[in-house]
Amino acid sequence: MTKTIVLVHGAWLNSKAWENWKSRYEVRGYTVLTPDWPGDEGDPVDLKANPRKELTKYGPKEIVAHYERIIRALPESPIIIGHSAGGVFTQHLLDRGLGVAGVAIDPAPTPGVGLPLDAVISALPVLSDPFSGGKVISMTKKFFATRFANGLPCDQVDAHFARYVAPTAGKVYWDGVLAGGAGAIKWNSKTRAPLLLIGGGIDLIAPASMTKAIFNKQKRAKSLTELKIYEDRSHYLCAEPGWEEVADFALAWAERNQRGGVASLGARAA
Repeated sequence: MTKTIVLVHGAWLNSKAWENWKSRYEVRGYTVLTPDWPGDEGDPVDLKANPRKELTKYGPKEIVAHYERIIRALPESPIIIGHSAGGVFTQHLLDRGLGVAGVAIDPAPTPGVGLPLDAVISALPVLSDPFSGGKVISMTKKFFATRFANGLPCDQVDAHFARYVAPTAGKVYWDGVLAGGAGAIKWNSKTRAPLLLIGGGIDLIAPASMTKAIFNKQKRAKSLTELKIYEDRSHYLCAEPGWEEVADFALAWAERNQRGGVASLGARAA
């Protein structure tokens, strides 16, 4: 069994958002890597104060290639866990033969899967500006509280927004939603590592209906594909109260089903 985990963050966050997951997994003996997207390195407080123009150079293709280089250089194949856009990138990395198991949490719009209304509404602050593809965008606290982290208690919003939220590049949205992202995914792959999809029932960014639609595509693969929906969780389920349950479920599933572990084929919804 591998003892390496790679955590892939999504838009509006950077590696700091994984700090609790990283600590939780490290005490279990894992080496945990939390690489930033190119240009996302640093403290979110500083990044919000001084957004980096270099972010505009990187869309899904460049970011997936960045993670692919990191993973191929590792001494062993890791468990790959990604959130939001990171959940999409995790699917691409598995599609390229990487990882012993993957977990895609609240995956953002994925090539080949339609967008439900809530996902479209949540993307409008970026996509309604035709020039945003060349800009670095900052999330408002109101958007964070009402759509991104609508499962977070109100008295925790200020602290989480200050500590974790970072600017992101409009290019990630434009390329991801309208330009095919990092390319097509081979849904009927015979070689892809086992994959768990996790969704939130009150997610307004990547609704559970979209996670289920991705599951219905991914379950065509030969390897195990499973689905878990937390009905009372939002898009911020990796950090809102109860995140420990999600982290433990994801790791236990990956340990149980990674390549070289339990041999299991098929698709299941939990």
